Amino acid sequence: MAQSETTASETTASEILLRTPLYARHVALGARIVPFAGYEMPVQYPTGILAEHLWTRENAGLFDVSHMGQAFLIGPDHATTAKALEALAPADFIDLKPGRQRYSQLLSDDGGILDDFMVARSEDPAEDGVLALVVNASCKEQDYAHIAARLPAGVRLMRADHRALLALQGPKAAAVLARRCPDTADMPFMSVRSTRFDGLPVNVSRSGYTGEDGYEISVRGDRVDELASVLLRDPDVKPVGLGARDSLRLEAGLCLYGHDIDTTTSPVEAALVWSMQKRRREEGGFPGAERIRRELSEGTSRKRVGIVPDGKAPAREGTEITAEAGRVIGIVTSGGFGPSLNGPLAMGYVETAFAEVGTPVQLMVRGKAMPARIGAMPFVPQRYFRGPSA
Repeated sequence: MAQSETTASETTASEILLRTPLYARHVALGARIVPFAGYEMPVQYPTGILAEHLWTRENAGLFDVSHMGQAFLIGPDHATTAKALEALAPADFIDLKPGRQRYSQLLSDDGGILDDFMVARSEDPAEDGVLALVVNASCKEQDYAHIAARLPAGVRLMRADHRALLALQGPKAAAVLARRCPDTADMPFMSVRSTRFDGLPVNVSRSGYTGEDGYEISVRGDRVDELASVLLRDPDVKPVGLGARDSLRLEAGLCLYGHDIDTTTSPVEAALVWSMQKRRREEGGFPGAERIRRELSEGTSRKRVGIVPDGKAPAREGTEITAEAGRVIGIVTSGGFGPSLNGPLAMGYVETAFAEVGTPVQLMVRGKAMPARIGAMPFVPQRYFRGPSA
């Protein structure tokens, strides 16, 4: 799945809200429903965000992410389809192996990030020319139009609006899913597989947005409720809403589109160089390549960093970051309380000279300068399953 989404506040009051196929189940489970990226989505269940967060860190949380955009890029063969996508994003898709998934960004001509997304290549040789895409809910219409308008002859984009998406995350996720899909237990991080869940065809990726081991399960929308019902009957699984999803991803140091990354940020500034493989960094051939290669060579004026406040007061998005002398050197893009840390945490952008871990800074919280320091990310160790060969 894609690594980020926008917040509820960005859905306007006049907008007609959509519902995922699991809306009625959320209501029946007592969820508090909020507007989110054009959908009515569960922000939390009766146990609350703190309990849902900690349950996911210790057991397995089930997230409805069916609002995300699923689509297929289809061409005559893998090389043709991959080359078409490489003209829009800086990752190496040509060398993406069957049964693997890769994270990347759609870039504007000046190297800004239009969206971040996931790209998967099927294990099935019969689907050699197909790449599966998962994009952010708030960006999907723009993304689809952007991609479709720039495809060469012979390659087309097919929306998969009929499909729903679940995320099963946490240290017990593998055991839970293996009880229904035994062949998923040995899947390494960022692998994909078409399999069956109690006989129901599903596409599974070992990935997620929490920093924990887990899976994302794509299934037909008219069958997702029965799949969710089975998973929620497992004593190791509880439903988790958007509130805990946000605190989990923040502890994991993962970007939220529209906040930590957007059209004003480049992948280099955002510390996403790891998502651009060596061939692409050297050859270019994607939008904004000149800027990105210059930033790789000369550095950037600012960097995305983790921030750890010294006290208990959280620093929210928009909080100014200053040097100890009081000069503004950056801004917080995501911030809040980290349940696993039992304290506040944030991320944002600062001038490069202040980006080293341990550097003391100040956060302007309600008009007062609060001491903080640049912290290493992820704040909580990521626990992805790399496989026996890792």
